[in-house]
Amino acid sequence: MSAFDSFLVVDWSGGNDKGPRPCADAIWACVARGGRSEEPLYLRNRQVAETWLADFFETERAAGRRVLAGLDFPFGYPTGFCRALTGTDNPLALWDWFETQIEDAPESNNRFDIAGRINREHGGRGPFWANALKRDIEGLPRNKQDYHNPFTDKRRAETKAPGAFTCWQMAGAGAVGSQVMMGLPVLARLRQRFGAAAWPFEPLDADIALVEVWPSLTLGKEPAGVIRDAWQVSETARALSLLTPDALSRMLSVDAPEEGWILGLGCEEELRAAASLPPVLTNSCFALPPGVHWTPVADALAHLRSNLAPVTARKRVAVASATGLVTAEPVEAQRSNPPLPNTAVDGYGFTGGREEGVHRLPLATQRAAAGDAPVDLPQGTAMRVLTGAALPAGVDTVVLQEDVTVTDGFISFRGPVRTGSNTRKAGEDVVAGDIAVPQGQRIGAPEAALLAATGVQHVTVHDQLRVAVLSTGAELVEAGDTAGDGQIFDANRPMLLELIRRMGHSPVDMGRVDDDRAALRARLDAAAEQADVILTSGGASAGDEDHVSALLEETGTMTMWRIAVKPGRPLALGLWDRAPVFGLPGNPVAALVCALVFARPAIAVLAGETWPEPQGFDVPAAFHKSKKEGRSEYLRARLRNGAAEVFPSEGSGRISGLAWADGLVELPMEAAEIAPGTSVRYIPFSSFGL
Repeated sequence: MSAFDSFLVVDWSGGNDKGPRPCADAIWACVARGGRSEEPLYLRNRQVAETWLADFFETERAAGRRVLAGLDFPFGYPTGFCRALTGTDNPLALWDWFETQIEDAPESNNRFDIAGRINREHGGRGPFWANALKRDIEGLPRNKQDYHNPFTDKRRAETKAPGAFTCWQMAGAGAVGSQVMMGLPVLARLRQRFGAAAWPFEPLDADIALVEVWPSLTLGKEPAGVIRDAWQVSETARALSLLTPDALSRMLSVDAPEEGWILGLGCEEELRAAASLPPVLTNSCFALPPGVHWTPVADALAHLRSNLAPVTARKRVAVASATGLVTAEPVEAQRSNPPLPNTAVDGYGFTGGREEGVHRLPLATQRAAAGDAPVDLPQGTAMRVLTGAALPAGVDTVVLQEDVTVTDGFISFRGPVRTGSNTRKAGEDVVAGDIAVPQGQRIGAPEAALLAATGVQHVTVHDQLRVAVLSTGAELVEAGDTAGDGQIFDANRPMLLELIRRMGHSPVDMGRVDDDRAALRARLDAAAEQADVILTSGGASAGDEDHVSALLEETGTMTMWRIAVKPGRPLALGLWDRAPVFGLPGNPVAALVCALVFARPAIAVLAGETWPEPQGFDVPAAFHKSKKEGRSEYLRARLRNGAAEVFPSEGSGRISGLAWADGLVELPMEAAEIAPGTSVRYIPFSSFGL
């Protein structure tokens, strides 16, 4: 059996048309390839769904792609039912039988009548039960009272899948009986039209394989604000698309010739492990449109942003262990913050005091401090409250202790006092169920505090991204070693390793390689084993000794980006054993600028973060420059007295300018005459995470 190219998962429904607005308990479909799910598709009724499925199969077949299509209802019934209804043990004959008997329209169908008729032919009180219609149906009991089933209650698959429902139940929470009866006719027609193979009843040697799935087998709770059915089809399709061909083949190797089977049953951990994997990057992720010679900076960044995705696995960790990691899904607040109304100051709580003049209230003997359970306070009474204390019932306002006189068990203060003064409302920060931390957010100290305050115990995060850093060039020697004539110390590697660390990733030092293609190939192999991303400097152009670009060319993944930027221009991008490679220029200034502008946001996305935009500021220039049209320029700069100064030399080898600067001045592609006072965009290094 060859591998499948496209993985489709469909959440089916046995009910009537759900209307135009996407909703739960409807038909949802999602396609995934290589770990990347498309947007889940809402299909309002079975007629729309069948048309869409047929069109999808036609498209995939024309594109030469094999399809594994999973639908979430049983493909067969318990042993004996097929023979009782069709005279054979072939479950596909049962598919065809239902196809001839079921009448289906968007607003009505005859499924309950068919169930009642089958029951009458088998004793009158089973195997089907539950009638959701207002009218009674002879032979179909509304519940399991006085119910008799001549067959077993569940298939063998259901007995091994905790929580799985029997296919005999036609209505009610969790029932799948209607889905089966209304789904099998559709499968029968699709199988006949496309020659699709039905698993596990036929060999899967066709272009289209129909399989039974059950997303609840491995999936937990969906993220807040997401329709569960839509999320489930997306996650299940994505997990299936990340299984190796061998793993999928093992899951498909089952013996259930009449009843059918749930794909992945008994292999739940393997499916969960696949679901935690990142998508597979394709060779086209860096490919620019044909005919592009000099790419504007904005276009290059937009291309990276739209074509990259996380490459790190996901895992579930305690909040205490999550700091520094990136959220792989939105994190929902489990408790409101604050959980109860409370006082913001030390003072006295009461209701009233709105009018002008002096107010005098009796003071209750008890007090409220932080951590105390709230108590009731009689109307017209005041209570001593301390900062952070839950407000007693009957208290809506607090007056500062400095504004109160306490005498003989009474307090006095001068009104009016605004309702709600010096109090905090329950949930005024975050309400339970809200998104406390979004997907793609690196968890720092503030996020850790918010998660703890809202009762979150565990979060799903990406593993820390491992970034290999490799310097190339025969002219390089390690700092501190003896440098011969024509040699220089390797400045790029320590610079880039520190840059990676500051970004929050795990740097992997792969050392230096001479201009030796075999040695470089071996070092890239080692880097791909130890890291998720590879960052090289030098050898990224098209010269005789530019071996990074030459080796990427050999793999067929090479894309040479000639970017309209100064300093920089050549970037070599590609994949080495599925690890993305960013080939930076060899000159230190160009290497750093290209790393900050291009590699930094791209690597953040590969780590699971949302695309980071550096924060720039418009400030007056403190320099002169005549800039030509045609490329963006980044000048080493520093902010002094509110104006941007630039380093006197623009040479890419002047490393001292990097230490001198505290940011960059970005000049757009247009020609410009800049004089002191001209507004320019200044981006501090801190905006790049430095």
